[in-house]
Amino acid sequence: MRTLAEWLSYQERTHPRDIELGLDRVSAVWEAMGAPRPAPIVVTVGGTNGKGSTVAFLEGMLRAAGYRVGCYTSPHLLRYNERIRLDGEDASDDALVASFERIEAARGSIPQTYFEFGTLAAFDLMARASLDVAVIEVGLGGRLDAVNIVDPDVAVITTIDLDHQDWLGGDRDSIGREKAGIARASRPAIIGERQPPVGLLDALRGIGADMQASGDAFSASRVDGEAGWRWSHRDGTVLDLPRPRLDAPVQIDNAATAIAAIHALGSRVDVPPMAIRQALEVVRVPGRLQKIAESPLTLVDVGHNPQAARALAEWLEATPRRGQVRAVYGALADKDVGGVIEALVDRIDHWYLAGLERDTPRGLPAGALAATLAAVGPTAAGRSFENVASAWKAARADAGEEDIVLLFGSFFVAAAALSHRT
Repeated sequence: MRTLAEWLSYQERTHPRDIELGLDRVSAVWEAMGAPRPAPIVVTVGGTNGKGSTVAFLEGMLRAAGYRVGCYTSPHLLRYNERIRLDGEDASDDALVASFERIEAARGSIPQTYFEFGTLAAFDLMARASLDVAVIEVGLGGRLDAVNIVDPDVAVITTIDLDHQDWLGGDRDSIGREKAGIARASRPAIIGERQPPVGLLDALRGIGADMQASGDAFSASRVDGEAGWRWSHRDGTVLDLPRPRLDAPVQIDNAATAIAAIHALGSRVDVPPMAIRQALEVVRVPGRLQKIAESPLTLVDVGHNPQAARALAEWLEATPRRGQVRAVYGALADKDVGGVIEALVDRIDHWYLAGLERDTPRGLPAGALAATLAAVGPTAAGRSFENVASAWKAARADAGEEDIVLLFGSFFVAAAALSHRT
């Protein structure tokens, strides 16, 4: 019998491509397994950024109300098991291995990618766990992503920005059309972005989805003189809420989107305001402005595209500090490194550029990052390092107690930081 590590290695070898969008292969295997629905209620969450946080808010709010919730997210940071949570617990090695064995028996000669194996395992394990609600994160795009074999009761599209252009298209309209594919006719489609691209809206209209957009169907607003915020819906529902424990201004938008998804389920769930407040006060997501040290203040963030970088810049601008910002930055070759640096170059005082080519074939060497930094910010201070560990060591050595050390740019950067924090 293979171990979990052996199964994952096998999956990486069994299909010639890391990514191959399309539903035919995974649908055929799912049907051979009996097409188990993950739970009576399914919420699918897509978008460019904010997916993981929105999933976490949904999970926290629903579980605080007493529901059994399953979540499927990707990628993982430290352990593959993180991708599948069943009623608050990561899937065990034994459960994953048993599921992979069932998938292997069902697939016959039908090839499956690494992600397709994981998606089928998530649906299989959720269906066996007697859940009330399944919250499913899209891996890439939406229309042709493996998770789209299941019809969601509510589709959530958090934000749309440029990422994965080789697969999804070179502009926000094209990307929006792909991500709209998770919606279904006459079912709610929650849009978390206040200014969504026309391509997304047109595609959702073409599907016949019940569009409910931020700023129209629901809104999040600051309350004058109060530390919290207010969520309101066009049907007259109003909730006064505490700020999320998850830091960064954008997390209020993610929380508001999660509340809108729950609201759209209507009488199918009963999530009282107290459960929503409780979740806001406790939900944390690893690698989302995660504080790992106090002096100097050290944070880890998985942000890896220009939209995420703008959110980081907004957080840095709003954060009082007396020292300097020192950033350990690593990136993958298919990311818009120039756009990320442009968004942050005025907010970061020193760049520690970490090569990722030893972590993944897609990783950029530090020299490529340095060339882009020089082109975008000719006066920016930057040094190159062969990996995250050496870049972080140098940043810590240089940092004063009042400085901020930010490690960001990729899940690989976050994983290295969380694996080696002291």
